Amino acid sequence: MKLYGIRNCDTVKKARKWLEEQGIAHDFHDFKKDGLDASLLQRWEQAVGWETLLNRRGTTWRKLPDEVRDTISAQSAHELMLENPSIIKRPVVEHGDNVSVGFKADDWAKQFSNA
Repeated sequence: MKLYGIRNCDTVKKARKWLEEQGIAHDFHDFKKDGLDASLLQRWEQAVGWETLLNRRGTTWRKLPDEVRDTISAQSAHELMLENPSIIKRPVVEHGDNVSVGFKADDWAKQFSNA
């Protein structure tokens, strides 16, 4: 299992703590420290869709100019997420062939019960 996110993100902290409490081994990849490549992002976009990955609730999104937000498309979202991974909803988890986005303890308990 590999968990992607930003180390100081509260949701990522909760997710990592939950995994540790459940005894679920995982590797952590910090977007800001370790970067993000286009092929990995494309794989996630194919798995869950760019709309799911794009965090429209965060500060990074709200700081964008209206013309960027109003004309967002798959291509522009891809470029935006590569340039500024902080705009990706977190955490992103790869578990086998599955990709999931976000953290909810109840959902994870069901999803990763056999991890």
